[in-house]
Amino acid sequence: MGFLSKIDRFSSVSGGSITSALLGLKWKALSEAKFSRDVFVSGIVEPIQRMASKLIDVKSILKGIFLPGTIADKVANQYRELLFGSATLQDLPDNPRFVINATNVQSGVLWRFSKPYIWDWRVGKIKAPNTPLAIAVGASSAFPPFLSPVVLKLDPKAFEPGSGTDMQEDCFRSRVVLTDGGVYDNLGLETAFKRYRTLFVSDAGAQMQPEQDPAEDWLGHTRRVLDVVDNQVRSLRKRQLISAYQSKDEEQGRNGAFWSIRDDINEFATPNSLPAPFNRTKELAAIPTRLDAMDPVQQKRLINWGYAISDAAIRKYWKSEIPAPDQFPFPEAPI
Repeated sequence: MGFLSKIDRFSSVSGGSITSALLGLKWKALSEAKFSRDVFVSGIVEPIQRMASKLIDVKSILKGIFLPGTIADKVANQYRELLFGSATLQDLPDNPRFVINATNVQSGVLWRFSKPYIWDWRVGKIKAPNTPLAIAVGASSAFPPFLSPVVLKLDPKAFEPGSGTDMQEDCFRSRVVLTDGGVYDNLGLETAFKRYRTLFVSDAGAQMQPEQDPAEDWLGHTRRVLDVVDNQVRSLRKRQLISAYQSKDEEQGRNGAFWSIRDDINEFATPNSLPAPFNRTKELAAIPTRLDAMDPVQQKRLINWGYAISDAAIRKYWKSEIPAPDQFPFPEAPI
């Protein structure tokens, strides 16, 4: 559609931060190539596909249990090896702003990683942080309970004086305990909603399914409770967003588009949308959110589905005059 270069801010949580951080890292090369498709594919799409072909979560869990270091350390090492190398937050561009969101388990609010600063509004702010991208993404995607938490050991003196509120003590600044950004805000809205009028929001989270006989053992029951919490957080954020899209109020109203992996593309009724039968897209939406090895054809089908539904939503709710796409990114792997 030609407007990637016009976006001012990318705000990501959880697995979305893997893609967002790589986009930020490759932004300079992409910009210099005038957002060439070839550079986008070679610099961003193909590395993500290579990573998605490897089993990361189970191996990291086992290594974290039986070898020195934590599970989170092992995941970050995989991100470092496969995607980010030694890059830090300072390797992201000044503009657009990339915000990688995690949840601070101690303060109960969002912990944001960005080039200008890392910040929790209760604990405080460190300017120009040199946090490795692999660590930032590892914190944002630390799916509980197995890949969480990520512990940051920081120098309390590095925090800007007075940049927090009620948790500026050294005990909260020297050791920060983080989990998945989706625990607090699984649409990544908070760091963009107040500042911007046009918001494009992609929800790739799986839908919570009903269970007639939910587990009663402590582990199974805890996982089910976490699913309930996650589902409620997503529902509330989505309700906030849709209400803003529908609002006529000058201050509260927003424009843009929202789409979900669980949507039925037929309900958008967008002219010339790409073929995406609902019975097939439901199968894709049911794929577990894991750092698991995925079949290459399955990867391509997922990419095609994301492409189709984002196109349908944006042309339906933002600009209907945008030309329809001619084909899928991977026509050899139809949905």
